[in-house]
This record gives sequence, C-alpha cells and structure tokens, in this order.
Amino acid sequence: TQYSFKEVFGTLVLQKELFDVVAKPLVEDLIRGKNGLLFTYGVTGSGKTHTMTGSPGDGGLLPRCLAMIFNSIGPYQAKRFVFKLDDKNGVEVQSDVDALLERQRREALPVPKTPAGKRQLDPEFADMIQVQDQCRAEEVDEDNVYAVFVSYIEIYNNYIYDLLEETPGDSIKPKWNNCNTPVRNGDFLPPQSKILREDQNHNMYVTGCTEVEVKSTEEAFEVFWRAGQKKRRIANTQLNRESSRSHSVFIIKLAQAPLDADGDNVLQEKEQISLSQLSLVDLAGSERTNRTKAEGSRLREAGNINQSLMTLRTCIEVLRENQLYGTNKMVPYRDSKLTHLFKNYFDGEGKVRMIVCVNPKAEDYEESLQVMRFAEMTQEVEVARPVDKPLCGLTPGRRFRNLAFREELSRKLEMRGGPVGVEPEEPSAAELLFQNFPPLPSCELLDINDDQTLPKLIQALEQRHKSRQMLAEEFTKNVLAFKTMLQEFDSSVISRENYIQGKLAEKEKTITGQRTELERLEKKIKTLEYKIEILEKTASIYEEDKRNLQQELESQSQRLQRQASDKRRLEARLQGMVAETSSKWEKECERRVAAKQLEMQNKLWVKDEKLKQLKAIVTEPRAERPERPERPSRERDREKPVPRSVSPSPLPSTPAARLRHRRSRSAGERWVDHKPPSHIPTETLLQPHIPKAIPVVAPDEKALAKCDRYLLTHQELASDGEIQTKLIKGDVFQTRGGGQAVQFTDIETLRQESPTGRKRRSSPPNPDPAGDTPDSEWTDVETRCSVAVEMRAGSAMGPGYQHHAQPK
Repeated sequence: TQYSFKEVFGTLVLQKELFDVVAKPLVEDLIRGKNGLLFTYGVTGSGKTHTMTGSPGDGGLLPRCLAMIFNSIGPYQAKRFVFKLDDKNGVEVQSDVDALLERQRREALPVPKTPAGKRQLDPEFADMIQVQDQCRAEEVDEDNVYAVFVSYIEIYNNYIYDLLEETPGDSIKPKWNNCNTPVRNGDFLPPQSKILREDQNHNMYVTGCTEVEVKSTEEAFEVFWRAGQKKRRIANTQLNRESSRSHSVFIIKLAQAPLDADGDNVLQEKEQISLSQLSLVDLAGSERTNRTKAEGSRLREAGNINQSLMTLRTCIEVLRENQLYGTNKMVPYRDSKLTHLFKNYFDGEGKVRMIVCVNPKAEDYEESLQVMRFAEMTQEVEVARPVDKPLCGLTPGRRFRNLAFREELSRKLEMRGGPVGVEPEEPSAAELLFQNFPPLPSCELLDINDDQTLPKLIQALEQRHKSRQMLAEEFTKNVLAFKTMLQEFDSSVISRENYIQGKLAEKEKTITGQRTELERLEKKIKTLEYKIEILEKTASIYEEDKRNLQQELESQSQRLQRQASDKRRLEARLQGMVAETSSKWEKECERRVAAKQLEMQNKLWVKDEKLKQLKAIVTEPRAERPERPERPSRERDREKPVPRSVSPSPLPSTPAARLRHRRSRSAGERWVDHKPPSHIPTETLLQPHIPKAIPVVAPDEKALAKCDRYLLTHQELASDGEIQTKLIKGDVFQTRGGGQAVQFTDIETLRQESPTGRKRRSSPPNPDPAGDTPDSEWTDVETRCSVAVEMRAGSAMGPGYQHHAQPK
C-alpha cells in the first residue's frame, strides 16, 4: 500500500530539519498577523509528544517556535502590561502610566503570578531551550511593538481544563456524599472545566483561561513546563509507559500595534491592534482496547480519545465532500470539543499543518494504515487564506528616526556641557540678540556734580528701547508671515492628504478586487488541476480497459478463425453427406415409384376383372339366376385395401417438437389473462374458465412477476365470416436482467359454425356409376383428412405451424 505526502522524514531526521520545513512558516505567518495550527497525529507510542517537546539537548518544535519568536521581536517588545487581554478574546492598549501602575501593583503582590525571568533555569528543561542556531523571521515590522501571551489547556474526556490555573488552597478537599460524609475511594474534587465561546469576529476561545505575558524564551518554556506540563494527565498502559490521556493545546498569542507618528508611544487606536495566535496541539494517540487491556477510567479515556479523533476525521471528510461535489452539508464541529475549538481554522481563518507520526512496529500495522489513509485525505481539503491586515497609513521608519533624534539631542547636550559633556556651552539665541544692542556706558557716579553719566545712560537705554521695538515689530511681522505660510502649508498638506487618501482607497479597492479575482482564479486552477488529475486517472483506466479489450478481441478473433475453419470442414463433410443422402433417397424414390406403379397396375387389373364379371352378371337374363348372389361390394371392400393418404417424409432440417411438461391445475399456478380492449364476448357454451387469474388489457410487469403462466385471447374472422377465438398460452420466466419474458407453448382455437353452412367435398362430376361408388366414400374422408397441422413449441416468436398436404 502506498500513500503520498508533501514531505516524508526518516527515523534519523533532526528536530531542526523538521522545524525548518513544518513550523518555521507558521511562525513567520504569526509575526505577520496570521493564525496557525500545528498538531501531531498518530497511534499511541508513535512519538507525538517527543516531536512537540523534544528531549534534553535537542529541543522539539515548541521550544524552537518560542526561540524564533523572541529572536525576531526581542528589540521591539513593549513594556509589560502595555497590552492587556480582555475576557472576550480581545486586546487593549494601556497608557504608560496605567502600565506602570499595573506593574507596581503586581510587584507588590506577595507571590508573583509569572515566574521570574532572571532566576536560574531548572536543569530538567534547560537543555531543551538552549538552541544553538539563532533562527529569526526575515520580515519584521520595526515600527510595531509586540507582546507575547501564552496559555495551556487540555481536553480530557471531552472537557476543557486550564493547566495554568492557580490551584486554590482547598483544592485537596475530598468529595462529600448525601450523608454529609467524605467518600472513601480517595477521589477529590476535579478542577472546574471551561466553556467555549465565540467572539465578535466568530473566533472560538476558552472563557476564563489563564493567559500569561512572557518576555523571553526561558520564561515562556518555564510556564509551559512547570505550571502546565506537570499537571497534564498521563498514565501507564501496556503499549506506552507515559501515554497521554488527553489532548493538550499550547496557545501562543502575539499582540502588535504600530507606533505613533513620532515613533515614541504606541498608537492608541483599537482598530490598528493585531492579535494572532499559533496553536501547538499534541493529540492523544488512538488505541485499541483489545491491545491495551484498559479497564475502568482508562477504558473511558480511550473511548473519549477515539471518539474525538473520529469526529475530527468526519469533519475533514465532510469538508472534502463539500469541496469536491459543491454540496453544503453541515460540518459536525460541535460533536467534539477538539473540533469545536479549531472550527475557525477549518473554515479558512489560518494555516493548518499536520505531522503524522508512524511507529514501524509490526503490531501497529493496521492502525498505522488507518492513520496514513486519513492524513492523505486531509491534503485534498482546501481552506481559504485570511486577508492581510489594513495599512495604518503612517510613514515607515518612525522608530529609527526617533532613535536618531534622541541620539542627536543627547550629543548636542553633551557638546553644550550638559550632564555628560565638559565643553563650553554655545551662546543661546537671546544672548546673541543682546549682543546686537548698543553697549551700556559706565554707570558709576564718583562726583555729585557729574551731569554726563546719567544722560549717556538715558540715551543708551533709549536707543536700546528703540531697537527692541523695531525687533519686536519685525518679529511680529515674521510671526504673521510664518503663520500664513503654516496655514497655506497646512491646507496644501490637507488637500494632498485627502487626495492621497482617495487614491489609497481606490488602490485598496483595486487591490481587493484583484485579490478576490486572484483567489477565484487560484480556486479555479486547483479545481481544474483536480479535474485534470481525475481525467488522467480515468484515461489510464480507459487505456487499461482498451488493452484488455484488444487482448480479448485478439483471442476472440483467433477463436472465430478456428471456428470458421471447423465450420468449413463441417460444411464440406455435410455437403458430402447431403450428396450421399440425396442419391440414396433418389434411388429409394425410384424404387417406391416402380413398386407403386406395379401395385396400381395390379389394382387396375383386378378392377377390370371385377367389372367384366359384373357386366356378365348384369347382361345375364333374370330367368337364369336361380338365387340372389351376395353383394360383391363388401367382398370387394374386404379384398381391396383401402388407400390411405400418404404423409410426406419428414424434412431433415425441421427439428422435432420439444415436449413440455404440463403441470396440473392443482399445482397452484397463477395465470395472467390478457384480453385486449377490442375483445368481443361470444355466446358459445364453451367458455375458458381460469381460476386465480389476473385480468389485464396490456402486458404488465408487476402482473407477470406474480404469475407463472400467460394467456392471450386473440379474435379474428374465419373464411366463412364467423369469429374465430384463439387462446395462446405460454410460460413466464425471469430474465438475467431482472425482467420477465413469455415463451409461448400452446394454442387452443374456439370456433362457432352453422350446421347448414358446413362444406363437404362431393364426388367428381362424371362418376363411374358402377365402380366408383365405394371409392367415393373413402375418397371423401381422405380428402377431408389430407391436410394435417403440426404445431411446434419453443419458438421465440410464438407457436409455429407446418402444413403437410398430399399433392393432388
């Protein structure tokens, strides 16, 4: 058995090679704002958890995805609590002040909810996240800020549980029965299951699920390992020492928002916030209870696992049927929490990747075939891709311009003797303005009679006042001119912005139309490719049938040639036999004709002798006859043999009539009495009476199926003008095609005649008065019985007739 997949990995493949092919495109789409789903599928013990988590020294897909995310967005992460998730699967942006207050409030708590990022890592998983290669996404928007949130849930017995939920203080409180006493089986109250809901964008989410904001790969994996992986339900079975008893889902949400026009703060517009998520699912393996020997709770867990996987398979099959045949069947997502949670992915809200894990053990052969058959079928299901997010309309490169401005500002401050530099400060604009004023004279009064210092000072101050007024007027004029220029520039900018916005709207409409057309063409191309593939398969089947038919035709032609040669040999032999038989019969006919001529001559001689004797008796006188002689006719009748009508010899080519076994009427047979609408009832004493008959006026397939005999009543005019009724009988049998057929076997004729209108054959017009009287009697009987009717049954067209008459 062969199955086709997009990529096949061997047993010695590295985790890095698997990540580069399967998971890396999903992480790149996550950073671009698109959703993704990656799940491992296979039988129990086939390595699904190892593929997802990895081993010490060789991390799996999950730690490598986290490492790639933080390597790509590390320098552009927002401060903690700037992004805040709400309870309706949405995200909000807080101001810096609110985020600072939130951080202070969380730091004031006695026990932090998130693990510290700076403490030493647990050696149990430290080797898993120390990835040597620094994998990064190529296209990262540097004008956005990012925040990562993780959550971890499991689907156990078709219930959803939060693995990151804080355990309450009384979580070990046992159950209490109706008698207000604790139960004795040691079971405790299970954690509260969560409910699935649908947000305003028709996306499914888990209500009340714990979502932790993380800032590094180590912190995220520590949340996964310590808070979630330790709580996951596993058990020891006969097929796997650590068998997963639930489906685990690790969800990575990436919130991103653009910076404002200054490139300093996050843009406070909710429409520009993008929230994408990547779901990493470790499905529980399908298993057969006759192999695991599961009992009790393990049997119930296996039943729920198999049921959820069967629902997943049913949903994929319905999606494939709707896609192939254009139907609109309802997909049963709600039959399982697993399919209900990821309904949006199968409806086209993200990219889906599946890793099929196969165990090469011979004991898992049948289960592995089922898994690969389902995985191959899922490749034929196509889902629509999500549209790209709208543009924010801001100039790119805002972050770097802000950084360059700050660097330049700090450099200027250092050059002016700011907090870091030691160089002398440059003169400010006010100092330069005061340097242009006239210098003040010396204001020192040494003599009380000095009358020159004060007038000089007054004159200098007046000059400075005039200069100041002139500068103020010039400054006012410049301010007004600058305001006018700013207003003109603002109006031109607004007009250009409106023009650009209109152009952008037109371009967006054009792009949207082109994308829609492109998607339509892509779907059409895929449909045509699928049709071409079907036609190619059909053509190959037809070619194979053609070859088989040609071989069969050659064999048939050879057989026909052999039959033709055999037929020619048989015809030659039959011609020889016919020639021999013809000569034999010619001789026999000549012998019989000669014997007949001799016999007739003897009869004529006897008749002549008798006539002579009769003439002598008649001419003899009555007186000479003493007594009355006996009547010679009887003696002549006794002596002369009565000639009989000679029947012709049977023809060699006419087959003998096939005798049929007639069942008695007591055998329980049923008849179909077919009387056409033109049937005329006759007043004869003898009428056909058929018990258990079904009367019909036309052949009916249902009536024929219920009966085994058939009777057709046919009426026609005889030669004397009377109505002649024929009852044509036949047997009903079933054909190979499932229909009914009638084979006619017998005919009965009912005819009514007038006694005065019966025609008899009279003697010849000039009979012999003496000798032909006795001959006329047997001649009349012979004439009336010289025509014989021979009926042959078994003809496909109905009863056949063959007339034999003696030539006159």
